[in-house]
Amino acid sequence: MKTNRENLPHVVILGGGFAGLYAARHLYKAPVRITLVDRHNHHLFQPLLYQVATATLSPSEIAAPLRGLLGPHGVGVLLADVQGVDTAGKRVLLADGELTYDFLVIATGATHSYFGNDQWAKFAPGLKSIEDAVEIRRRVLMAFELAERETDPEIRRSLLNFVIIGGGPTGVELAGSLAEISRNSLPGDFKNIDPREARIILIEGVKNVLPVYPEDLSLKARRALEKLGVEVRTGARVTNIDETGVFIGEEHIPARTVVWAAGVAASPVARTLGVELDRAGRVLVAPELTVPGHEDIFVVGDLASVKGDDGKPVPGLAPAAMQMGKQAAANIRRRLEGKPMQPFKYWDRGSYAVIGRGHAVGIAFRRFKQSGFPAWAAWLLIHITFLIGFRSRLAVLLNWAYSYLTFAKSARIITGPTPRLDQVEQGRALPAGSASAVDVAARVHATRPEAPPPVTH
Repeated sequence: MKTNRENLPHVVILGGGFAGLYAARHLYKAPVRITLVDRHNHHLFQPLLYQVATATLSPSEIAAPLRGLLGPHGVGVLLADVQGVDTAGKRVLLADGELTYDFLVIATGATHSYFGNDQWAKFAPGLKSIEDAVEIRRRVLMAFELAERETDPEIRRSLLNFVIIGGGPTGVELAGSLAEISRNSLPGDFKNIDPREARIILIEGVKNVLPVYPEDLSLKARRALEKLGVEVRTGARVTNIDETGVFIGEEHIPARTVVWAAGVAASPVARTLGVELDRAGRVLVAPELTVPGHEDIFVVGDLASVKGDDGKPVPGLAPAAMQMGKQAAANIRRRLEGKPMQPFKYWDRGSYAVIGRGHAVGIAFRRFKQSGFPAWAAWLLIHITFLIGFRSRLAVLLNWAYSYLTFAKSARIITGPTPRLDQVEQGRALPAGSASAVDVAARVHATRPEAPPPVTH
């Protein structure tokens, strides 16, 4: 039996996110041999990463091991780093080897984009992985811990400044959740500081937050954020980020903690295919989700540039990735059966952004606008439905219910290096992992920092 299976057509899936996972799940009954490759050993429910970053959920509640999800279905899982694709030789090039394929599904997604300013990354981490979320949580919680022991009011204020750059869904959700932590969850935990004095600043370069939403929903989101105490700065372009904080033109905002939520870039695997890409680096796929000139290669999820029936680009959302993965699997099955492939049709179930406890904005089925508690309830239902595994759904639902009723955050655990107060005050380098720590001594004793030359992005 093993030999017979090894002789079956080999389908290689790159990426264990929503698109890759759904492709594997809809292929395992087909007469193929499947290998899924990912640099991590888990599937991650990315829409809830911000709740790990802000201490509402634990990493184990939004992640599940790929071998546990796919192994029982006969899908092979390989932990490896993909370097590129040799389309002529039908090979996937790994950092430590290679794989041959008969069909290839590329679902490697996207990463952070700093618009050519990659030096900002160490000062303003993005939010794409569990490691990112845990690091952001550590920086946020350590800022409060250091402020608790700090006696200089200037240093204390700088420690309690939190800047989120980017007013899309991730930035809005982070800002709202950080405001709730400081206003509702942490008061009473500290004796020397009032966490409610924390300053949460959300910076967006265009005129509205949530710019992809209708203007009335964007305005409702802004009002909800401001009601929570978030300072919303729109039409503001960040010109530099360094260890002292953020620059908007010549204005300097001292900040101990900065989070980047302003842009994404397609996985570099796309560039190795030798085909046309869009401005964001995504592959301009055929309607069947194949790479032009290569009907054995499918690109799905955030890496695919494809238009819906309305002529608009399909958004980089989890439901779209799931549908693409399923369609790629269906087209591979049709190829095996000698049938023509079918074009991808996106069913837009809607999208939502959470502003805070019991409040969200969103659009259902392209036309029905929602805000407030009904939108939050719809968001809750959708995310519980999409979570992988009964245990995750139950655990997350219980934690959400607990947080909603008590304002408590159940995952306020600091992991990783812990800086000493004297290191912060004297401006010495902090332990590894604390790259965004400010040189507080310089900020206290210097006059207003000189603004660097503007950086366009």
